[in-house]
Amino acid sequence: MSLTATAITRSSNTSFYYSFSLLPKQKREAIHTVYAFCRYTDDIVDEERPARIKGVLLRKWRMELGRAMRGVSTLPLLNQLSATAHRFNIPVEHFYELIHGMEIDLTKTRYRTFDELKEYCYLVASSVGLMCRQIFGYRNESTRDYAVNLGIALQLTNILRDVADDARRGRIYLPLEDLERFGVTEEDILNLRYTPVFVELMRFECARASRYFDIARDALKDEDKRFFFAARIMWSIYAHTLNRITNSNYNVFERRISIPKLLKVLIAFRYWLSHKLKYSWLKRGPLWKRAGASLS
Repeated sequence: MSLTATAITRSSNTSFYYSFSLLPKQKREAIHTVYAFCRYTDDIVDEERPARIKGVLLRKWRMELGRAMRGVSTLPLLNQLSATAHRFNIPVEHFYELIHGMEIDLTKTRYRTFDELKEYCYLVASSVGLMCRQIFGYRNESTRDYAVNLGIALQLTNILRDVADDARRGRIYLPLEDLERFGVTEEDILNLRYTPVFVELMRFECARASRYFDIARDALKDEDKRFFFAARIMWSIYAHTLNRITNSNYNVFERRISIPKLLKVLIAFRYWLSHKLKYSWLKRGPLWKRAGASLS
């Protein structure tokens, strides 16, 4: 494992790092490689360059990914990703889905309907969940529904948290059909106007995101929870973020809503400890049975 992927993940200081840092070594390294690929792809779009140049760079990145999957790339990160994909049987289509989602960001600054936005969320977030699903392992195919719907929930939460940041870049991810429904104009968003109708719009959008968290949670069967404890940490951190948006009365213009680093660490540790205690207990049996065996 090259230190590059791990360093990229650690330096990001994201919920991704805190969620997956407690995985077993082989899976943790695989996740770091996937994250580094996602981060690098996202950075191509986010950096200050003309859109035309970004498009060229994404096309080159896509071509180099293909070379890596054929074992002929000269880029260590993509070769690492190829090895991870083969080791954990990750469908290569998910890597291309992510790149396609980033390409959409180069040309699309508005979403007419929620169906359009949902497809974008799938490409840039659910695709990552489906990559991670293969690394975690699973017993039930319903874990696919978990990965897809959790990805949508996480991306919707990001969108709601970042309304102001996106507006400053001329972007509005909130569906225009929803703006019209609540009487909010594009100019209201772009000028960061915190109004009663904006509050109602955000209340509606947060409720929708919350439903996707619930759909994801309900799709994860008990026997798969031990494989997905890291993803459940992500679920909890982002659900906390969504609650903070709600508790701020949806005022995402005044300040950026975030979860303190210490709280992320505590959430991750709580899930990890619960996971360890539960499955250690199941393996060894109840205390009274072990005590009885020692006396017999």
